Order: sequence, then structure tokens, then C-alpha cells
Amino acid sequence: MANKKVASRAAAQPAVKKKWSGHKAAAKSSTRKTIKSKVSAAAKAKLAKKVRPKQRIAISHHRQEDFKADGLRAYAQYRDLGIAQASHGLAHAQVIRLIGPCNPAEVSKLHYHDIEFQMVYVLKGWVKTYMEGEGETLMQVGSAWTQPPRVKHMILDYSDDVELLEVILPAEFKTVELAS
Repeated sequence: MANKKVASRAAAQPAVKKKWSGHKAAAKSSTRKTIKSKVSAAAKAKLAKKVRPKQRIAISHHRQEDFKADGLRAYAQYRDLGIAQASHGLAHAQVIRLIGPCNPAEVSKLHYHDIEFQMVYVLKGWVKTYMEGEGETLMQVGSAWTQPPRVKHMILDYSDDVELLEVILPAEFKTVELAS
């Protein structure tokens, strides 16, 4: 008897005609394709960017024999801290010893570096600098400064025992000497 009630109810209700829903499916499919193409474009753009190899740990201990006179300036000795190699050229860090006594005729040359970032920290002694927009500044033990990209600067004087820590990005850069 229960089956008769269900059957009679179904017969009493008019048949509902289903609408075609193909346009919704097509719209969803189109949206999915758009999202996939955006994802693909983003993924392609990411792959197109230069992919740097994984950085590694760099450890450098102070050794007198690591100071070399093979850097940018003839009046300086440089101790490479191994950062450029460990970071695959992302950054360079070195300790610089300026050899005294200071000879302003040799040292005081206005120049700039084509870099993204440069920071200097005084480890020992003192150095007197000139930086465009800042003027002359005496930097002593514990002093630190940054030099924005392409800022004109020069060393004016320094103590016989000065040592500087310098960090530069990227590791490879160009220095441009300017006429005084």
C-alpha cells in the first residue's frame, strides 16, 4: 500500500522539464582554462627569471696570510671572506687594510661603484671619507655606513692601522673613476 501512495504522488505532480545546462559547464570550463593559462604564465615567468644555485655555508677565520694585495687599490690589502663563492655571486664581503701612511695624491680619487648595495664597518683605526650629499665624515672603530648605488665618494685620510669590513651586492661590479 505504501508503494501505491508513492506512485500516485508521482503521477499527480506534473513532469518537470530540465533545462539544458551546457552553457554553465562551458563557462566553468572556460574559467578553468583562464586560471590554468594564468598559472602557466606565472610559472613560465618564474622559470624565466635567473635561478640561483643553492647558497652554501662560508666560514672564514682570521689568518695574516689571507691578506692579498690583489684588489681594486694598490694601497690596500684584501682578505676575501668567501661570501661571493658561497652565494654564487649574490654578495661579496672582505676585510680591507689600508696601508699607511696615507698618501692623499694616490688615495683621494673621486669614484663610484655600479652596485646595488654597499656597507662598510670600521674594525680598527679610523678613516676620513667624502660622500656626495654627506660631505666629509670621520669614521672610527665601530662606525658603519652605507653607500647608495653610484654615490660619488673618496677616501681623504686614514690611520696606519685601519681595517674595514665591506659588504657589496652583487659580487661582481664596476668602479668608475671620475676626473677631479
